[in-house]
Amino acid sequence: MFGKTSEGSTGRLVQLCVGYFLFYVATGLIVKFFTGSVNGAVPRMDDMAFLAYNTFGANLTCLVPVLVLGWWRMESIRIIQLGAWKIPSELLYIIPSGICTAVVIPTTTLMYTLPISVMVAMVIMRASVIVIGRVVDGVQIAQGILTKRVYWEENAAVAFAVMAASIELMGSNGSSFDFLHNRAAMIILTSYIVAYAIRIYIMNYYKNTRPKGEPLNNRAFFATEQIAASLTMVAIATFVFFSPRLFASWGELHQITGFVSAIRSPLPTWIWASLSGVAFGIVAFFSVFIFMFKGRTATFTGLVNRLTSLVAGTTATLLGWAIFGSKFPSLQNWVSLGFVLVAVAFLTRAERKRALELKAAKEI
Repeated sequence: MFGKTSEGSTGRLVQLCVGYFLFYVATGLIVKFFTGSVNGAVPRMDDMAFLAYNTFGANLTCLVPVLVLGWWRMESIRIIQLGAWKIPSELLYIIPSGICTAVVIPTTTLMYTLPISVMVAMVIMRASVIVIGRVVDGVQIAQGILTKRVYWEENAAVAFAVMAASIELMGSNGSSFDFLHNRAAMIILTSYIVAYAIRIYIMNYYKNTRPKGEPLNNRAFFATEQIAASLTMVAIATFVFFSPRLFASWGELHQITGFVSAIRSPLPTWIWASLSGVAFGIVAFFSVFIFMFKGRTATFTGLVNRLTSLVAGTTATLLGWAIFGSKFPSLQNWVSLGFVLVAVAFLTRAERKRALELKAAKEI
């Protein structure tokens, strides 16, 4: 299972999930180390300062390898003329996907900076992506882009995953923060959901429009997306750096002031915080390759991606409790995890059926 595996095989999927799980756990512990007081031994870093440094490190971790290894070279199914240049037609939608990635990355961390529990923020985001995956499948089936059907086991897994999210929300939302009527919070959440919806649609459009027998060049997709995302994040960071006066009428936004301060007056530990982004950057590789896994629906890959991260998040919480003395998972966390495991059981059944279907069609 963990030796040499073929593209689209269950073994390859398990390998990606294991890698994603391990580096997601590492990322969770690193965030706790820098932004939480570790028994008073390590000074707590401001959330937005950590976001700036960690994102910088993560971005370089993704960008440098794809440039050095030449992953950006794409074998296109159709070359088009754009002015004086001939370019792969895929660039017309992969670049927008990269722009959406540049929105997803900072809004993910910004959700954690809102005055709601980390668990609530995490659940809102995970549940959103799970639902988005199912909607994308419905849309692409209607468009004739996706020719595979969504198994009932996948729909059942979605239902249990949403129930797991509901349990977390009911048990954790004890804050007086009015999420729906806070302008900054709604802009952050809306930006996250819209960007992820477009990105997941594009990923599956690319995957589902490859001619039969054509190998999926996910590396080229990832490389192009990361290059576009990097350029967009530089533009966003520049805008935010010079934007405090634009948002003066909103009152003080600590997300912006903290980010600007981190750049103007770098903390002594900024290099270490940037290096901490390596784990987060590696997570991005596994995450994208799971989302784009050959022969699977967006419903399935979205569930696998989000449920793996949820189990990893719970594991990181347990290790954080054991190592840093942080809060032990609550009862609702464990009940939610139970529903997640039920969802995983349904996904396992769906994967067995899909693997047999693909072998019969000689797609793997």
